Amino acid sequence: MARPALADGASIFSANCASCHMGGKNVVNAAKTLKKEDLAKYGKDSVEAIVAQVTKGNGAMPAFGGRLSAEDIEAVANYVLAQAEKGW
Repeated sequence: MARPALADGASIFSANCASCHMGGKNVVNAAKTLKKEDLAKYGKDSVEAIVAQVTKGNGAMPAFGGRLSAEDIEAVANYVLAQAEKGW
């Protein structure tokens, strides 16, 4: 399967994630950002780990598995990792 386009991930992120994670931050828990170092620290530095987090939710983060398709979630995961690599 082809990897989802980062542009798709960006628009999905903007519509569904940015209210809490604008610019890679976390308005609920400032220690758990989407920055590369924090993703690694919390074991969320792979597409698979981010897909699981977004799909199932955890703690204050709601599950998006019922709201977004698997393809959309994968697109967001790829976008988040790409942005983390760039430093947001």
